[in-house]
Amino acid sequence: MHEGVVAGYQTVDLRVTLFDGSYHTVDSSEMAFKIAGSMAIKKAVQEAKPVLLEPIMKTEITIPEESLGAIIGDLNSKRGKVQGVEPQAGGNQKINALVPMSEMLTYANQLHSLTSGRGLYSMEFSHYEEVPPHLAQKIIAEKQEQKQEKHA
Repeated sequence: MHEGVVAGYQTVDLRVTLFDGSYHTVDSSEMAFKIAGSMAIKKAVQEAKPVLLEPIMKTEITIPEESLGAIIGDLNSKRGKVQGVEPQAGGNQKINALVPMSEMLTYANQLHSLTSGRGLYSMEFSHYEEVPPHLAQKIIAEKQEQKQEKHA
């Protein structure tokens, strides 16, 4: 389960129940049962149409009011979902948003640029969501290429 069938990422939220099995003194061994179980899980997961998930971050961004439009536009371009805007002391605004973690990896530099160094942000994990299909296909293709290069 540490290497999933979609793009090699860990498989989560899976439950397996074995209803029946048989044992033969000549052919049965611990290794044979492990291999059979692994093959059965791999086949079942593939048939269940698994999806690729990405972590979504709960993000709070405090900015000067004049930067509000630029920051909201930037969050929208990052697939972010603005949850609300609250006025703060000193003419600042606090934006609450849910943003994919992959889009936030270089956010400090972008926020600094958009606010002339006057913006602050914090983020914490919120939940997982399905990666949009067009991005999932790209990620899966890249992982398959890496796997082929590794085996070549």
